Amino acid sequence: MKPEVWDEYYVRILDYFGFSREDDEEAARLLSSILPRNDISLLTDTISGSDVIVAGNAPSLLDDIRDTDFDGKVVIAADAAARVMKKGGVIPDIVFTDLDGLDDDVLEMNEAGTILAVHAHGDNMPLVKSWVPKMKGPVVGTTQSTPLENVYNFGGISDGDRGVFAAYELGANSVSLIGFDLDDKSVDPVKHGKLMIARKLLHLLGHDI
Repeated sequence: MKPEVWDEYYVRILDYFGFSREDDEEAARLLSSILPRNDISLLTDTISGSDVIVAGNAPSLLDDIRDTDFDGKVVIAADAAARVMKKGGVIPDIVFTDLDGLDDDVLEMNEAGTILAVHAHGDNMPLVKSWVPKMKGPVVGTTQSTPLENVYNFGGISDGDRGVFAAYELGANSVSLIGFDLDDKSVDPVKHGKLMIARKLLHLLGHDI
């Protein structure tokens, strides 16, 4: 989704949650200033023309892994889903993360070639400062506010639907979803609200889940 189109939805999200656009933009500038590299060309080349599977971070993910054919597909994982996928024998090609589920296992995947699409927002600046300098592999910066030269806005509110939006924006041949549970009752109220909005956003892309 183009930033100018996304902005209409972003303004509503800011109003709904009481988030600060100024804080989001400060976080984007911070990420821009410390990104070790900009591998947007690699991200685009990996996705463009490919059949893409986006894995959400739901408890059912291991079952979905067992039932899914990943051969010849580009795999995008939402944050901590990357670790679950690794346990199931699948190493994602790309991980979309706002860093709250990141750990050394994901950094090792990154060093071995998994692309990290790192998201900065107003609430995760300490995590950006802590984790981003440790990334030795391919990395791309993302934001939900105004994009910068090396920080991109593909649309989406959570790691999972951001991965879906990016897949479409970067020219995937097809996009399928596994491991998404947008009715998860175990999450906190803010996360629950994000899941409700993610459902509406995914509907815009033709995914009714």
